[in-house]
Formats: sequence, C-alpha cells, structure tokens
Amino acid sequence: MAGTIDKRLADAGIELPQAAVPAANYVPTVRSGAMLYISGQVPMLNGELHHQGKLGAGTSVEEGQAAARLCALNAVAQAKAALGGDLDRVVRVVKLLGFVNGTPEFGDQPKVVNGASDLMVEVFGDKGMHARSAVGVASLPFGVAVEVEAILEVAD
Repeated sequence: MAGTIDKRLADAGIELPQAAVPAANYVPTVRSGAMLYISGQVPMLNGELHHQGKLGAGTSVEEGQAAARLCALNAVAQAKAALGGDLDRVVRVVKLLGFVNGTPEFGDQPKVVNGASDLMVEVFGDKGMHARSAVGVASLPFGVAVEVEAILEVAD
C-alpha cells in the first residue's frame, strides 16, 4: 500500500526521477542520527542534464525555478532511496541550500530557489517548511543553472 507521501505525489501528478548515482568520489546521502544529508542535486532527468545556462545571461528566473524544482525532485528521489522507499519517514525538511549560476549582477537567487522550496511544501505539506539559503555562484558543474542540497530529519 502506498504511503501518504506517495499518494500526495500521485495526486499531484508528480513522478520522481531515478535517484542519480554520484559523479565523483562521494555518496548521495549520509544518515547521522535522525538527520539525512542529501548531496547537491543538479537538474537531471532520465540520465540527461536539463536547464544548463546562467541566470542573468539568457536563462530566465522561470527557467531557473524549473531547474530548482527538478533539483528538489532529485533530492526527494535520493531521500526515498535512502529510506527504503518510505517517504513517510520524513519528519521535517530542515534546510535547503540552493546554488544559482548567475552573472555578477543577478540578484534574484531567492526567487529561483523558490522552485525547490515550493516543491518541498507541495510534497511534504507543513513538514516541508524549511530554513534556506540561496547563494549566487560564478559556475556550477556541467554548466547547470541550479544545484540544491537538502537536510531532512527522518524517523527510524
């Protein structure tokens, strides 16, 4: 039987991507006590990168939000894999950290990272409300527009 979060995903028409394998010498998640740390996720879907570009230089805020949403979907997929498929074990989305690939003049990082924040609330409801940082950077791996990492509190 599907859990509450799986039902929310289905009702919203949200399909989680396959949890991506690491691209270097790290693991996708680390569990320490009740905390689950999810490595930075890029906007990848079905093994293909999406949303490459730089905010403020041809990539719109809306495209950045879509990239952040896909990064957050990948973070949820990593959490599901780490929790044996049971997203109902998520007690709280504690924090998101969003990195936005932008020009020096670009200042709408918070608007871009809203794409990830909104997804977490859509998926987890009140448990999805979180602390957050939205940071502008000069570049990101593979030229992607956004990267998002997450910290979740989880139950056994």
